Amino acid sequence: MRARVVSGMRPTGALHLGHYHGALKNWVRLQQDHDCFFFVADWHALTTHYQERQVIEHTVYDMVVDWLAAGVDPKRATLFIQSRLPEHAELFALLAMGTPVSWLERVPTYKHQISTQPGRDLSTYGFLGYPLLQAADILIYRANFVPVGEDQAAHVEVTREIARRFNHLYGRDRDEPVLPEPAALFTETSRLPGLDGEKMSKSAGNAIEMRDAPEVVEQKVRRMPTDPQRVRRTDAGDPARCPVWPFHQLYSSQETQAWAKQGCTTAGIGCLDCKQPVIEAIQREQLPWRERAENYLANPKQVHWIVEMGTERARTIARQTMKDVREAMGLSG
Repeated sequence: MRARVVSGMRPTGALHLGHYHGALKNWVRLQQDHDCFFFVADWHALTTHYQERQVIEHTVYDMVVDWLAAGVDPKRATLFIQSRLPEHAELFALLAMGTPVSWLERVPTYKHQISTQPGRDLSTYGFLGYPLLQAADILIYRANFVPVGEDQAAHVEVTREIARRFNHLYGRDRDEPVLPEPAALFTETSRLPGLDGEKMSKSAGNAIEMRDAPEVVEQKVRRMPTDPQRVRRTDAGDPARCPVWPFHQLYSSQETQAWAKQGCTTAGIGCLDCKQPVIEAIQREQLPWRERAENYLANPKQVHWIVEMGTERARTIARQTMKDVREAMGLSG
């Protein structure tokens, strides 16, 4: 039996290259050897975007199209929508009965998100409890692994603690834990900054979307800022100061990187010359995405059917877990 992996993504806007290199590329790799459950985390989107119904409503299936375009295979992975499974909410509520508030408050991203998003009112129970909802999403499928970056390891550790506490409270007389503890799966991910060198984000206006047209990609990359100390064409530059360089490191061959570095530091090439290989590499990468996406966009019923089938498979497993949870808690009568 293949090890089970669970991961989700919030539908808060169009997916961009940062999503692909930070998560989707890894999903495509994992589905080859794991039993993968990938879900649209629309309830999680509400924890921070609860006043923006339109954004979530309009991007749920569009995001699934991006997943399929990137190479996620519905024959190898189970794709579903979180809110279609009320079992997630039930487990969330039952886990909340025994989870200390201090465990949720100490999650690093809790205070960080509040401090970095002053325009949003995040003083809600939903936002405080999102690590617990995340734990329910994982534990309800009895996942073996959760793919995360090192900065998200705290979320998996909280999930493990919640499972441990539940098993201690309600499963001490059982041979097997009711809710097995998942492990963090630290897989290789590529961090791609935005066009300005900061974190890529649609709201920041610095993103290249996965399905941007070739001419749009060219326009965006050509407008990227470069080394601020390279004012004139004849000024030598330093790739370490240039937002374009991380794109070369991800997309360009060693030979092209050496050419770009040499040309920059000696003023042998201009910044537009340096950007051209990046433009072409991104356009090549996007070509099969757009082709696959066009097929799914032309047949939206197929996308809905994929999600429907995945949701039913997920429901079968979630219901069995909840049956065991209720029985362990004395709620099966």
